[in-house]
Amino acid sequence: MKLLMHICCAPCAVYPLTDIKQKGIEVTGLWFNPNIHPYTEYKNRMDALKELQRLWDLDVEYTDYYGLKEYLRNVVGSEENRCEYCYSVRLEESAKKAKEMNADAFTTSLLVSPYQKFGMIMDIGREMQEKYSVEFYGGDFRIGFNEGRKMSKEMGLYRQKYCGCIYSEMERYGRK
Repeated sequence: MKLLMHICCAPCAVYPLTDIKQKGIEVTGLWFNPNIHPYTEYKNRMDALKELQRLWDLDVEYTDYYGLKEYLRNVVGSEENRCEYCYSVRLEESAKKAKEMNADAFTTSLLVSPYQKFGMIMDIGREMQEKYSVEFYGGDFRIGFNEGRKMSKEMGLYRQKYCGCIYSEMERYGRK
């Protein structure tokens, strides 16, 4: 099987990549995260993925688009739905790319995090599967979340402290 995996960040990719490769699946990564803000955070996460790519000799495609204006235009006034918008944008791009490269399926490293809305990601993935006629590989990687974090720490990869959007940054640091 040829699989395209959307990668939200290097630490979240470690366990799913390990699991998928152990199953003999050929994986290409995709960086497309226009939701991550500020730009320095976006750059740190992309650089961490480039380091993981180098360490593990991964095949990764980069859609380097810092989409602050587009992101804000689509969520301001509807902040409670921001995650749905965020997942939809990234999974749609992943499904399109998977179709373009004749992959058998697509998935996302978002499925590893217990902090993400797993059911929503699965629903959106299945919607994109129907829309683009490419299978959504909806693996539940959450069991390996802590293992992946530990591995990423051992590799010295940059590990972020919030989901990615400006609102999640506010929520993370506003709790103190």
